[in-house]
Amino acid sequence: MNDKSLKFLQIGEGPERRAIAVRQQDGALPGLFFLSGYKSDMKGTKAEALAHWAERADRACVRFDYSGHGESEGKFTDGTIGRWLADSLAVFEQCCRGPHILIGSSMGGWLALLLVRALRERRKDESASVAGLVLIAPAIDFTEELMWKRFTPAIKRELAEKGVWERPSAYSPEPYLVTRQLIEEGRKHLLLGGMIETGCPVRILQGAEDPDVPWQHAVELTSRLACDDVVLTLVKDGDHRLSRSEDIERLIAAVAEF
Repeated sequence: MNDKSLKFLQIGEGPERRAIAVRQQDGALPGLFFLSGYKSDMKGTKAEALAHWAERADRACVRFDYSGHGESEGKFTDGTIGRWLADSLAVFEQCCRGPHILIGSSMGGWLALLLVRALRERRKDESASVAGLVLIAPAIDFTEELMWKRFTPAIKRELAEKGVWERPSAYSPEPYLVTRQLIEEGRKHLLLGGMIETGCPVRILQGAEDPDVPWQHAVELTSRLACDDVVLTLVKDGDHRLSRSEDIERLIAAVAEF
């Protein structure tokens, strides 16, 4: 995959202005729109595999890096769910025409659902629409359910006093810097307190051996989805990333279904 498809979108105003890195491939519809996970980027295994599949199938595909991630501008510690949702919305509205399948991995699953809600609320531009959702180990409400509620009193105290906590990572030698503003701002975007309207079919892929997003979390999400056309696939020996060859095949099959 060459970099001729790489471009940068300027979004935001004033000190919030930032360049978002986007790779866009033209092709048939519905296209693919990939939302990566927390601290991940559009060069990850799943994103690259989907882009290659889309290229072979002559299918449109858009992937990008949130601010503070990958090739995009910004500091990771400035990031919040609202900021990354604004990135996602701007890229979708500027780069997509016609129906697209939203594919969200981990945090990207939460952002995909928030993006659908934002599009339904705005309804200012019908040139792009959502044909379906494929969610991989969706970390819905993770700042509250999978972080804050699991933090020890010592971690909460450190966040209150320092504004940041260095969280050890199983995926990187460097710790993840979890900020107080990420937790507090995330509370504006929680979804699991009520029913979730998507207006489209939903496919969820979840590893039963996922140490970061337990499979029960995916079951809870499924119970909140108002759409009847929802299929949850539990991968018995699957981890959080679901990036093995058999996992990638399962992901592509779910996307191809649409």
